[in-house]
Amino acid sequence: MAEFTTIARPYAKAAFDFAVESNNVDSWLEMITFMGQIVSEDAVVSMLKATTAASDAADLMIKLGGEQLNENGHNFVKVMAQNERLLVLPEVSVLFAQFYDEYNKQVDADVTSATELNDAQQADLAASLEKRLARKVKLNVSIDKSLVAGVIIRVEDLLIDGSVRGKLERLGNQLQS
Repeated sequence: MAEFTTIARPYAKAAFDFAVESNNVDSWLEMITFMGQIVSEDAVVSMLKATTAASDAADLMIKLGGEQLNENGHNFVKVMAQNERLLVLPEVSVLFAQFYDEYNKQVDADVTSATELNDAQQADLAASLEKRLARKVKLNVSIDKSLVAGVIIRVEDLLIDGSVRGKLERLGNQLQS
């Protein structure tokens, strides 16, 4: 996977720079995400591996992309096909989304709570995180009853463990040392 990231990064960066330059970032995000999803399918991967000519691979992807791809999207697919890089489109879409989030000063926060958070709690949590991180925050909330109570928040490399289970583990570690 690290190899795919290395290969995909220049394509994602070039596409993102072009999208910013042409003031069409949202459209490009949709196109690249869609193409990444298509190439994530095993049947498509098999067809791409069986295709020997770059033009045939590009035509296949353009046909599968349908109306989701504009002319610039077609050109992007053709360049990737000529360089035999269509199989890294899922990784290109991940990297493009990261560039998009950075561009919009936006970040995803994974919130795991012991109980379901209501809308007001989610709004308060998002507001607090936005103030702390100085970025827009999109919450991805999940429930883990083993936490007993509280929440665990993961934002990029930041971890905030406010769960009772985490507090008990820290207390146990302190008592053992």
